[in-house]
Amino acid sequence: MDGDFRTSFVREPNNLRHFPALVLNADYRPLSYYPLSLWPWQEAVKAAFLDRVDIVAEYDHVVRSPSTEIRIPSVVVLKDYIQLQKRVAFTRFNLFLRDEFRCQYCGAKGDLTFDHVVPRARGGVTSWENVVAACSRCNLKKGSKSLGQVGMALRRPPRQPGAEELRNQGRKFPPNHLHETWLDFLYWDAELDA
Repeated sequence: MDGDFRTSFVREPNNLRHFPALVLNADYRPLSYYPLSLWPWQEAVKAAFLDRVDIVAEYDHVVRSPSTEIRIPSVVVLKDYIQLQKRVAFTRFNLFLRDEFRCQYCGAKGDLTFDHVVPRARGGVTSWENVVAACSRCNLKKGSKSLGQVGMALRRPPRQPGAEELRNQGRKFPPNHLHETWLDFLYWDAELDA
């Protein structure tokens, strides 16, 4: 272990929190893209010690116990395949992901809420087919009126997404930090350069 790392670790015990491990299913695909399936380094080390994962890539840093030294895993693969859910939960997060974190009326990003296309006051239900992401400005403008009454239109009609569709949608929103050892597993179907 290099001296600078050891010194910073002693001064800042939380320093090792910055070494997450990418978790891949037994088929070498991430369990999820958004949020990216990551474990804290402690969970990755524990899973490796319990023989639940194979370590595919490691950081340059090590952790030590009195009897063992192990390099911190950066990519781990589950030994047992986890069947991913086919049903997509109707949550605010999944709704925003379906709509690409954009207002479905004006296309703005940020400051999102959700809107009932057919307002509840007019018999609209809370469902995939009637709720869209909307910015506060458009949501206030529309209020409990129909789209025709306020002269607004949807960018695309709302519908229930499939689980695979949402997983693929999540790939469009990479986290701020991608470790170099993760890249081959995150873009496994990207076209290779000739």
